[in-house]
Amino acid sequence: MSDLRVAVLGVGVMGADHVARLSSRISGARVVVVNDYVTEKAEQIAAGIDGCRAVVDPLDAIAEPDVDAVVLATPGPTHEKQLLACLEHGKPVLCEKPLTTDIETSLAVVKREAELGKRLIQVGFMRRFDHEYARLKALIDGGELGRPLVLHCAHRNPAVPPSFDSAMIVRDSLVHEVDVARFLFGEEVVEVTVLSPAPTRHAPPGVVDPQVSVLRMAGGGLVTTEVFINSQVGYDVRCEAVAEQGALSVGLDAGAHADWTTRFARAYDLEVQAWVDACGRGEVVGATSWDGYAATVVAAAALASLATGRPVPVDLDPDPTDP
Repeated sequence: MSDLRVAVLGVGVMGADHVARLSSRISGARVVVVNDYVTEKAEQIAAGIDGCRAVVDPLDAIAEPDVDAVVLATPGPTHEKQLLACLEHGKPVLCEKPLTTDIETSLAVVKREAELGKRLIQVGFMRRFDHEYARLKALIDGGELGRPLVLHCAHRNPAVPPSFDSAMIVRDSLVHEVDVARFLFGEEVVEVTVLSPAPTRHAPPGVVDPQVSVLRMAGGGLVTTEVFINSQVGYDVRCEAVAEQGALSVGLDAGAHADWTTRFARAYDLEVQAWVDACGRGEVVGATSWDGYAATVVAAAALASLATGRPVPVDLDPDPTDP
């Protein structure tokens, strides 16, 4: 088979990392088109890759005849139009979270994909490919630990830019733990409560940091999550699953990492390689558009709870992809 010809839209930190990954560490793929709203940046990256060019308009980049598949690392508000364009052209797409920034547009994307009768969208929740999370999932699914009862999660950053506000803690950080909970439990979140401890003195005025969330799962399990984005220590992402017949922890060495680029470097490589391989088979692996929609709905409920401190139910539409 010939290499999968990929367009990467958005070449900021995440997108540029994907370009480098596809160009040097992934087999069976090559980057042929890059796009960014900063045209000079896209042109600079394209110039460093044989056979690659910059295309100014992202929708034109998706439509290019020599593009087989697309990686979306653009800002969330642009995702709806870009995802619908990928669906219109029948091109597989790896979309960094969020699927879209609101419930209505996320559901519209899910429904449009369902109408086509073929899965084309994978959402970039890379922890599903981390070896420790994958092992924990296999143990839970294999029944070795018995039924999972409680999941304790922590998500700590040493520091973030001052523009990172309370809502972004939910949308950009907590959302990863939401997907981990759904992935490990294999069921939906039905209720979320976000609590506000006394804020750290390192947080900007008015920013609720840390935040502690409690997710109630459909089967009765509970997930506690601490998100602390100005912890002043290393990048620390971990969890402990407590089940009927034992407990298992993930990420106990995570504090040794400066940020996500090292903590989950291997997970990103495995995720993108799996996506490239799945494109060749006409399949989707990893998180689906439905998973992206569900995460958006839970995040919206979490934001409502953040404002009141009270439990908020999570109401999902029926999955249009269910038989």
